[in-house]
Amino acid sequence: MLKEKAAAAIEQLYKIPAFADDILVNETKPEFEGNYTLVLFALVKRLKIAPDKLGNELGTYFITNHPELATHFNVIKGFLNLTINDTYVAQSLSQSAIAPFDETGTKIIVEYSSPNTNKPLHLGHLRNIFLGWSIAQILKETGHEVFKTCIVNDRGIHICKSMLAWEKFADGATPESTHTKGDHFVGDYYVRFNDAYKQEVET
Repeated sequence: MLKEKAAAAIEQLYKIPAFADDILVNETKPEFEGNYTLVLFALVKRLKIAPDKLGNELGTYFITNHPELATHFNVIKGFLNLTINDTYVAQSLSQSAIAPFDETGTKIIVEYSSPNTNKPLHLGHLRNIFLGWSIAQILKETGHEVFKTCIVNDRGIHICKSMLAWEKFADGATPESTHTKGDHFVGDYYVRFNDAYKQEVET
């Protein structure tokens, strides 16, 4: 959409043909204000206009002619950063969430967050939980039968490493005797195994 609008703006403002595929749009870097960035360097060479002037003219065109799409802009060294209208974003998300599902009643399993049993939980797990729950609710609201599950995988080589390290180094210690949370306790011996393994390999 931004590429098409930018191409139309160039044709209208500078009276030269422009093609959407020739215009580069990236996500705006987090340290700058905006959502999407139009890279102006290729246009500057073609139009022979200073980057700041070009960026300000295109930015003004967007918020004047397409306020439903862009609400603010700023220009930084050849980059036009556009802030997208919240209403447009909400409508796009709503359409993309519902559009892929043509029929209702489909049974869908949403698996999250399935944390590593050898490491403590952290804020990243909360993020995955919120994402998983939200996706499940969206699917439910669109008429699907949703099954939510979390796989607690306490099998495999990772747990064996913790068990072996506990047998060799714990001397019977338990979470209760060491006043340590269970996930931290298991994670500590997972690290202890790797430390011992590296030392053994080096020697």
